[in-house]
Amino acid sequence: MSSSITTTSPATPSRPRSHPGLALIDRLTAIVGSSNILANRDELLVYECDGYMLERTLPDVVVFPTCTEQVAAVVKLCNELGVPFVPRGAGTSLAGGTLAVGGGVMICLTRMRRIVEINHRDRYAIVEAGVVNVWLTRALAGTGLHYAPDPSSQTSCTIGGNVGTNSGGPHTLKYGVTVNHVLGVEMVMPDGSIVWFGGPTRDNPGYDLTGLMVGNEGTFGICTQAIVNLARDPEAGRTFLVVFDSIDACAQTISGLIASGIVPAALEMLDNLMINAVERAFKMGFPTNAQSLLIIELDGLEAGMDREARAVEAIVAQHGGQLHKSVAFRTRQEPEYKAIWKARKSAFGAIGRISPTYCTQDGVVPRTQLPHILREINRIAQDHDLRIANVFHAGDGNIHPIVLFDERDPDQVRRALSASRALLEECIKVGGSVSGEHGIGVEKLEFMSKLFTHDDLEVMAAVRDALNPKGLCSPNKLVPIGCGCVERTHPGRRGAA
Repeated sequence: MSSSITTTSPATPSRPRSHPGLALIDRLTAIVGSSNILANRDELLVYECDGYMLERTLPDVVVFPTCTEQVAAVVKLCNELGVPFVPRGAGTSLAGGTLAVGGGVMICLTRMRRIVEINHRDRYAIVEAGVVNVWLTRALAGTGLHYAPDPSSQTSCTIGGNVGTNSGGPHTLKYGVTVNHVLGVEMVMPDGSIVWFGGPTRDNPGYDLTGLMVGNEGTFGICTQAIVNLARDPEAGRTFLVVFDSIDACAQTISGLIASGIVPAALEMLDNLMINAVERAFKMGFPTNAQSLLIIELDGLEAGMDREARAVEAIVAQHGGQLHKSVAFRTRQEPEYKAIWKARKSAFGAIGRISPTYCTQDGVVPRTQLPHILREINRIAQDHDLRIANVFHAGDGNIHPIVLFDERDPDQVRRALSASRALLEECIKVGGSVSGEHGIGVEKLEFMSKLFTHDDLEVMAAVRDALNPKGLCSPNKLVPIGCGCVERTHPGRRGAA
């Protein structure tokens, strides 16, 4: 099984273009208004890809609904005309999840950005899909509550997109991923009907259909609103920056911390290449000769915090780590605390200073395999004559190796794709997975048949087909066609079974 992926520049469209039918444009305009629609090719170029830039295809038209009823009307029109459609939020997907495979209508939800309700007493919020994650964080500042999921793209990604891919983030080690904080979702189903799953209360009887909807990558419908759980702010916390002379020592420290019974709120690792990129961008005073940097965060009750902090420092010293900085905080709004996490969450942007193009992978391995997988990443980088930077959620084994290359050089593109495949295959080999939070999208379709049995994939396809029988909603995503490997010969074209 193989997958041939070519890159295209914006000046070279990946397939012949024809202007969408005027009847379609007119009817979409009647639904959303002329100011909420794009159909000119130069405007559509912005939407030819998401954060995964190695596959590109133009949608035929992009619409910006401002309410659920408009989304439903657009979906019903697409069903009537047999036109494929795909939802999109901020476009921060790193696996081609919002790629308009085969063209069609892109439904961009970024103008549905209301925080509908914040209920402090019952600790939930209702938000529209286009609400940027950090907007909710800011709205809750000073209330004693927070929304725990905080992806690294928090300042730009939308909660609807987080629901679509079941996003994680640095604090998932202690608090869990998006599905652990979503109480209910409003969905526009693939036939245009509007359905609520779940609600503001926990543990509703019956099937967990809310859990089914979270992480469906747009293949079961379009999330338009979400009811999310709000957690109480911790009384106190400590954040440690620890440097190591070797990556192995850092990885062993991670295992030692978890084995001790300590559950940090966050446990993030940066390697030397990443440390240097972040330091050049943000001047944090990171030691650029360190081979790895570990961010350890504790939070909880004030009573016992000092004792737990001393235990962390002892484990760090035992494995040869050197404490570079320690920050005590009462709230996560304090300047010194925010500066540390700004540097971490902006790490991917900092890579732009050292490479014109990069591809971020999203494998998962058991924590005990972290030393092995980091050695393998180094070997794969050498074998492919490429640089690979590492910054990842070390506590739950969700690695994010960043393959650096120049997309203007076809040979570098070929080597980058080969290195990415080798990385993900090694994750599977050691008992891990190919995605922790970015999703499968179009990028990782070929790995699904390596990760799951044919029977597993048949069940997934049966669920998808029951909810999306016409296959018009986010076609050719997540589950391979025919439950086998999809081979794509051109970006944006429908694969053959």
